[in-house]
Amino acid sequence: QVQLVESGGGLVQAGGSLRLSCAASGRTFDNYAMGWFRQAPGKEREFVAAIKWRNGITYYADSVKGRFTISRDNAKNTVYLQMDSLKPEDTAVYYCAADSTIVIFTNPREYDYWGQGTQVTVSS
Repeated sequence: QVQLVESGGGLVQAGGSLRLSCAASGRTFDNYAMGWFRQAPGKEREFVAAIKWRNGITYYADSVKGRFTISRDNAKNTVYLQMDSLKPEDTAVYYCAADSTIVIFTNPREYDYWGQGTQVTVSS
């Protein structure tokens, strides 16, 4: 049974930083792409960043490029999202997701497994 458990959300002032973690378990994720998505109240879930577990290739949404960094720790089976220079518009529930294909998709419908989400609030 695949489980994705996010942690690290919280309240931070604009310009601050947070690091989200996603602990993955239940199978080998070598051939998976792992993604971070976010959803603000009243808005659709949107792609933030993704990484191919096997080779570490990354992809970012334009809105976070240069501010957010996705990475993985193979030994800990954990994916991270380092968020710097946070803005109020980054406020959302952030979700970790796993896609069983090796292609990075930005459409949330392509992802097979989801975590429960962690709230990130950026105050101005």
